[in-house]
Amino acid sequence: MLVVKFGGTSVGKPERMKKIATLVREMPGKKIVVLSALSGTTNTLVRIGDHLLAQQHTAAEQEISTLEKHYEQFIKELYGSESYQAIGQEIVSRYFSLFRLLSAGKFDDRSYRELLAQGELISTELFYHHLQEIKVSSRLLPALHFMSIDENQEPELEKISERLKPILGTMSHVDILVTQGYICRNHKNEIDNLKRGGSDYTASLMGAAIRAEEIQIWTDIDGMHNNDPRIVKKTVPIAELTFDEASELAYFGAKILHPSTIVPAQKYGVPVRLKNTMDEKAPGTIISNKGSRGEFKAVAAKDGITAIKIKSSRMLLAHGFLRKVFEVFERYRTSIDMISTSEVAVSLTIDDNKNLKPILEELTSFGTIEVDENQSIICIVGNLLSEKEGVLREVFEALKKVPIRMVSYGGSYNNISILVDSSQKDKALNLLNEGIFHL
Repeated sequence: MLVVKFGGTSVGKPERMKKIATLVREMPGKKIVVLSALSGTTNTLVRIGDHLLAQQHTAAEQEISTLEKHYEQFIKELYGSESYQAIGQEIVSRYFSLFRLLSAGKFDDRSYRELLAQGELISTELFYHHLQEIKVSSRLLPALHFMSIDENQEPELEKISERLKPILGTMSHVDILVTQGYICRNHKNEIDNLKRGGSDYTASLMGAAIRAEEIQIWTDIDGMHNNDPRIVKKTVPIAELTFDEASELAYFGAKILHPSTIVPAQKYGVPVRLKNTMDEKAPGTIISNKGSRGEFKAVAAKDGITAIKIKSSRMLLAHGFLRKVFEVFERYRTSIDMISTSEVAVSLTIDDNKNLKPILEELTSFGTIEVDENQSIICIVGNLLSEKEGVLREVFEALKKVPIRMVSYGGSYNNISILVDSSQKDKALNLLNEGIFHL
């Protein structure tokens, strides 16, 4: 069985929803189709929720009315017959009545989470009835019946599997099952969401839970590219990546995939394929346990980085010094991305400045502190890059015109991380494209 996920842009217009119906129908074998909300819907629901929390009911009603008109036009273009137009109108009326019911009552955090879940519920119901209209055998598979998170907001993969497999057993005669991405129930059995990775995460969790043949993530770009196409003109899609390579790229800024998405699939070795709904014949990128060794694969960049240097000739070599430094960041729940040490200093980077002031106040007891904000981490990824001869020479030769603040190499076999001032990021990405990919 395939698990096939389509994002908001893939279902954002009636003609695109019709196209993915054709794509899914033509795929061989059985498949679970995971859908996001229509593009723009979740952002609008967030605004409605914010207005209601602030008791701005007039502004909320204006947003609801505008969104309702959008959906009324959507169903007019999606369905061809009067009978299915009527079904579509009933769906829209029912959900928007719920929006107004939520806004009329006591609106709290629980109501907010319930509101945010409605986008995926609407999109899947509209898509399911489109399949019915074109005579495609399918069933709705409600994600709220099996998808759950624990008290730490972590997915309960084994429980998801235990719930999902019996449900699928009762639907073994159906080739296409349609379910919602993003939404789930929490440990209190309340409607909640997966947050990180959203619908991609749902697809990966489901694929892992049923040990799917493959997980397919369909977006509006033809797979993972070797560099950021928004900044670098000559980029190329990557045919294959290992799970570790894809995780590094996702963590360090490749927007096509959230790092959480890879974890469940990697755990059970379920391949993940990235495909393009705008060009379904493009091969895309396959992510699996297999991959070529010792080659540069791709570059990604992560912005909003702050570098902190602690200089202390008196304490750096003292027993337990680094532990005490790390404990400061642990107390403020702040993750460290890169670290570099010398005889008299330790430099590290963080991507969350929320608690920067109290962190710096505590660190001053260890020595002199220097802070550089507006930094970017550039991540150069390849499977077992450490086996490639002259790998650092190639990277530094390509970046010889860029001031480098920090380098991290050896912590991972698949990654060289370089810290530069954010003003140098675009230049560095283009130079790496020419220097190591020769594009």
